[in-house]
Amino acid sequence: MTHPQVAVGSEAAATVHKMVGSKREFDFPVKNHVELGESLELMDFEAAAEVSGTKFYYLKNEGMLLELALVNWALSELVKRGFVPYSTPDLVRSSVIEKCGFQPRGSNTQVYSVEGTDLCLAGTAEILLGGLYMDQILSEKQLPLKLVAFSHCFRTEAGAAGSATRGLYRVHQFSKLEMFVICKPEDSERFHEELISIEEELFSSLGLHFKILDMPTEDLGAPAYRKYDFEAWMPGLDRYGEISSASNCTDYQSRRLSIRYRPTDDIILPTGKKGKAPLQFAHTLNATAVAVPRMIVSILENFQQSDGSILIPKVLQPYMSGRELICRKSN
Repeated sequence: MTHPQVAVGSEAAATVHKMVGSKREFDFPVKNHVELGESLELMDFEAAAEVSGTKFYYLKNEGMLLELALVNWALSELVKRGFVPYSTPDLVRSSVIEKCGFQPRGSNTQVYSVEGTDLCLAGTAEILLGGLYMDQILSEKQLPLKLVAFSHCFRTEAGAAGSATRGLYRVHQFSKLEMFVICKPEDSERFHEELISIEEELFSSLGLHFKILDMPTEDLGAPAYRKYDFEAWMPGLDRYGEISSASNCTDYQSRRLSIRYRPTDDIILPTGKKGKAPLQFAHTLNATAVAVPRMIVSILENFQQSDGSILIPKVLQPYMSGRELICRKSN
């Protein structure tokens, strides 16, 4: 079931909910993040291909520091907003993946499975955070639960090809900061709006130009009742690229994971006596605060300077020892 305002159709039917900021005008030839990253010695794709295969990478020097800065900055902002921080396992049982609405098997699966076990490499912390409350009965007073997790994500990217997948844009492993909310059914639309607002604030404070899309039915996946995607302008790629999403999954995951809560108020039984209200399924929501590689793509391409250096967004500078620029290394 989907929200009545969700458009029916493929990704092409997505509607623009909001445009934030504007494209930067450059007075010099724009480079893509691969050219910038390699010239500034921030990443190494060639060595990673030798060691691990294609679609892997090394981040080094300020590239690695930028990853940590993004995570620590966003995490501090979310903790201020009442989110409880977690670090999650990299491996998860295939049964938990299925209960969250993902397919761990099949030719087009995005999931890496560990041969001879029921374990898989997690594609998102959403699965681990949902599993954290699997088969539990919560009290109404415990809700909402607002969680945020730092994790490594692993995806096969089956079928992905073309120039748009070069570099950091589409990779097999990446770091991500994910928000997850468990709430009462009547509150889930409000928390969906809150998650979208948080994402907008985070990406705006980085100085990015992006659009927010209300995604159509064929792009929702199994769990989502409604999903908004955030696409940032990436001048080196000369297109918008997805950097985040926010989904309201209502009771799809909670029914399969058996996440229930007991309402506080008693009910009047047919006998006229008071009794405990029946258990209710909670609602779950998820939203990405920082998907590190695509955020690095956005920062490098949007804040490149004519001399090849990168201006570090002001909000990240305190998390990078106060430095303002990423410059070429002197020989």
